[in-house]
Amino acid sequence: MKVNKAWLYLLPAALFLIFFMVYPLLDVLVYSVEEGYNSASQTFMGIGGYNYSYVLHDPYFMQAVSNTFILVIITVPVSTGLALLISMALNSIKKLRELFQTIYFLPYVTNTLAVGLVFMILFKKTAYTDGMVNALISIFGGGAVDFIDGPYWAKMFVLCFYTVWVVLPFKILILTSALASVNQDYYRAAKVDGASGWRVFSRITLPMISPMIFYLIITGFIGAFKAYSDAVALFGTNLNAAGMNTIVGYVYDMIYGDSGGFPSYASAAAIILFVIVLTITVINLLISRKQIHY
Repeated sequence: MKVNKAWLYLLPAALFLIFFMVYPLLDVLVYSVEEGYNSASQTFMGIGGYNYSYVLHDPYFMQAVSNTFILVIITVPVSTGLALLISMALNSIKKLRELFQTIYFLPYVTNTLAVGLVFMILFKKTAYTDGMVNALISIFGGGAVDFIDGPYWAKMFVLCFYTVWVVLPFKILILTSALASVNQDYYRAAKVDGASGWRVFSRITLPMISPMIFYLIITGFIGAFKAYSDAVALFGTNLNAAGMNTIVGYVYDMIYGDSGGFPSYASAAAIILFVIVLTITVINLLISRKQIHY
């Protein structure tokens, strides 16, 4: 009877997962192996791996994979490290702590496209102005750089900077809460023993908040691999022309973009993205078993 009641409680969540996660994933998997699929007539010529071969040999997809990996490799560690530093600084402040926490959290509740528009105005070079960032660069004797329509490295810098700015508030909130939950008796004992600040951080603080750090790293990897709106906010909808497309952007373009109407190619790209994210998540979880201390 208790087992039946437990399954009854789990039934709403299970149905939600089946209809909105398991079924769509299986549906995408089926689309990805249907060769020559015609969306108008809902017919296909056969079953095979041609869609995967096409996607993996598409230069636009490979560019999107490269952009996504660069974004992930840079933004996840940088944003997590900055969030940890800022959280520790906030945790040491006694007065006005709540005010500073609110200020740091504001970007998280601000519309993504609105923030992207502000960044574009700050960095974009036009016929009338070089932008505020270039004005600051010129003060230090540097030349103007077109961060939005210029060289690849400049556009990638803006995208990474923007991504870190957007995800930083949530990570600060999580880590600030984690630091506040650490038992103060450990710090008092370390103070009595005369432990240095670095030893306190590495032996007490870091192990105690390690579950939250690995949680942020795993969710950060997943979120960065799903990046799309960030790039659109900065470079517009034609990301292929800008050379700044992401894997999710490629999937969208294959369905709704100018070269759209190919759900089979989009499904194959989505499955490849799923495999990449799943692999990295499993690796992170295996590492976290050895590194996390509860």
